[in-house]
Amino acid sequence: MKIGITCYPTYGGSGAVATELGIGLAARGHEIHFISYAQPFRLSGFRERIFFHEVEIERYPLFEHSHYALALAATIHDTARREGLDVVHVHYAIPHATSAWIAREMLAGAAPPLVTTLHGTDVTLVGTLPTFHEITRFSILRSQAVTAVSGFLRDMTVRDFRIPADRIRVIPNFVDTTQFRPRRDALPRRVFAADHQKIVMHVSNFRPVKRVRDVIEVFAGIRRDLPARLVMVGDGPDRTRAADRARELGLERHVVFLGKHASVEEILGCADLFVLTSESESFGLAALEAMACGVPVVAYRAGGLPEVVTDGENGLLVTPGAVAEAAEAGSELLADPAHWRRFSEAGRRAATERFATERVLPRYESLYRELQ
Repeated sequence: MKIGITCYPTYGGSGAVATELGIGLAARGHEIHFISYAQPFRLSGFRERIFFHEVEIERYPLFEHSHYALALAATIHDTARREGLDVVHVHYAIPHATSAWIAREMLAGAAPPLVTTLHGTDVTLVGTLPTFHEITRFSILRSQAVTAVSGFLRDMTVRDFRIPADRIRVIPNFVDTTQFRPRRDALPRRVFAADHQKIVMHVSNFRPVKRVRDVIEVFAGIRRDLPARLVMVGDGPDRTRAADRARELGLERHVVFLGKHASVEEILGCADLFVLTSESESFGLAALEAMACGVPVVAYRAGGLPEVVTDGENGLLVTPGAVAEAAEAGSELLADPAHWRRFSEAGRRAATERFATERVLPRYESLYRELQ
């Protein structure tokens, strides 16, 4: 099949999943056409059967604001017509599903079916704003198929947008377990910490919903119990606040702010503990990637995370805001090698048996074929 994929190309779970989906589908023989304003951050190097179509946004004095949604609609229309796409798969309802609907209207009888995947903030935050609520609902309902990355997100969409439950299929995020794997002897481990120190890690886009100051607080509690270093991977609006809090607690020498890193799998596998303190997570891709690397997770019990992290088996979940409880849970895991090993192996096993790329991708292929 020829499949068009639209996603945000920047760092974040939706862009990562959409890109890995395209890469995986291309490896299975499909022809993939990425359509976005920039090349997705995980799409590097030459890959057979993968093409990129850049959305060009014209600048005109009359237009005070960017017309990305219209430019995207035009590019989806042109790509579908020129390349003969069999399916257009957009990630995020706003504005991608809206733009794709416009493109389909322009194509009329020759329009390929539209699949919309809901990832989170497109419906939990942006879509619920009064300005965008109705157009979000309209765009979802005009899609020929809709998927959500978790049962939590599906249920929220059904409730808040009055979408029939049978219109949304849950297909979870996935992980390439050949790339995300334990790397206990990797070079980054020797760079980040001494042999006697544990490595605590956090990966996110540092938006307020991630509550990265809480990560610093949790780490402070862990350091009171045992020697450890914290590695913060990513960047965003709350990075400065997190750094300020680390300095206030006298932890600046023990916290590394690595910034954005395109190849997270190279460093995640050397961690001993992954901490995720989001007040809401539609799925928790970063937690899944940590599990695939054999890194136990301590996280807030929020959103779809309990569908990924099994509390007491491959990670520990605490009430959002319970910093002291999270720190205690992390310390107990790190202090007991046998206990840690059981969690590590269980996380790797769950990632391989439930969320590996080769287990999830066929579900998308099946959906595409149903629409033909």
